[in-house]
Amino acid sequence: MSTSHPAARRALRRLPLNAAAALTVVICLFPVYWMVTTAFKPSTDIQSYDPHLVPRAWTFDHFHKAVGADGFALFWRNSILVTLSAVLLALVVALGAAYAVARMRWRGRRQFMLAVFIAQMAPWESLIIPIYIISRDTGMLDRLPTLTLIYFMITLPFTVVVLRGFIAGIPPELEEAAQVDGCTRAGAFRKVAFPLLAPGLMATSLFGFVTAWNEFTYANFLIIKQQDSRTLPVWLSSFQSTFGTDWGATMAASTLFALPALIIFLALQRHVTAGLASGGVKG
Repeated sequence: MSTSHPAARRALRRLPLNAAAALTVVICLFPVYWMVTTAFKPSTDIQSYDPHLVPRAWTFDHFHKAVGADGFALFWRNSILVTLSAVLLALVVALGAAYAVARMRWRGRRQFMLAVFIAQMAPWESLIIPIYIISRDTGMLDRLPTLTLIYFMITLPFTVVVLRGFIAGIPPELEEAAQVDGCTRAGAFRKVAFPLLAPGLMATSLFGFVTAWNEFTYANFLIIKQQDSRTLPVWLSSFQSTFGTDWGATMAASTLFALPALIIFLALQRHVTAGLASGGVKG
């Protein structure tokens, strides 16, 4: 009996925290649940004044309408192309910058990281007017490479900061030992340090993908005349008209739009949460 009382007291102390965590999960997931269930509801149930948490009837008509909408496949391709290009470009550039900051000593290193932090904190929406003017004057409006460069700039500061922390957490003795065995500095990084960066690369890739995949403002303001260059976030607004909003098709399209980010998160979460291997070199 004496051993059960401490366990019961610990359970009681954890009860408020568990309740708060459960409430947070419900609050965060309820909009997603409502979006998905609305996508399967008939239009009569969606417009009903008596909403139901669980659909009384199920239909795939809204998904058929969303998939059959004009430009669905084209805008899906545009979003995939722009997002993956921006993420890969940010990873390549940030990896070099993060390695230089974490492993090398050069004048202005601290000032460089300060500038990266400032860029990370800057609200990118405030730059939409100068970016629009620059894009207009250089003939870069209505072009997918413009969105790719913008998403690259948005995700680059975060990627540099995170990768710098991961590289700094890897003991430099591992690379030095590889160099003693005959590897060059680049070869030592590629064979020893780079495999240990998997969690950092996964985390930054996930952040960059979600950021670029969901971005709407720049895609809406910089793609004006060339409708074929639009992305999925802008395509979602096509279900609104002067006669109102087709909520069923909008929710179905939003559900399809959220699937890639969800799939990538589920595929990478194990790697993102994994810790770095903390090896060492014996004397």
